[in-house]
Amino acid sequence: MFSAHDPSDIDRFFRGLTEYAFHARLGVVDPPLIDYVSLLLVRFLRNDLAAGPAVPVARAADVTHMLVTAADRITPDEAREEYRQIGDITLFWSGLYPEALRRPDVPGRIDRLAAYRTTGKRAYRLAATLEPAEAAEERRLLERLAEEYDLCVEGLAEVRRIWGEG
Repeated sequence: MFSAHDPSDIDRFFRGLTEYAFHARLGVVDPPLIDYVSLLLVRFLRNDLAAGPAVPVARAADVTHMLVTAADRITPDEAREEYRQIGDITLFWSGLYPEALRRPDVPGRIDRLAAYRTTGKRAYRLAATLEPAEAAEERRLLERLAEEYDLCVEGLAEVRRIWGEG
């Protein structure tokens, strides 16, 4: 029986939703990529459901600043995790809540959604370059996240549409 109070049920629900969106709706069969996106979704939404919005919408300039300053971290591991986190934040917001990133057409204003996507792709690419040699599989996954970023955004948008249909 499904229980919204059992974390494993919530995880299964969102994993199933993500797999359905990618497989059935988009025709994408890439288990490691889909697993990563579903875990990202579960992680962010679990925080959101438990304690309110845990991942605030940052201004595009703030996210870009995070990307630039991540290189200043003490160790490559810290920088890699910072880059991954930047990629995850931008992917989550670009895919599930793009309307929160869009601004009315205001002259001189940057398109935050486009900046998020560009920054997210770059962050995953940089994280991949910092992956240790023995973590080739993880490096390939991060490279695919950078290459297939727009597809992952579309997959998350599809998850949201399906979720709204229920």
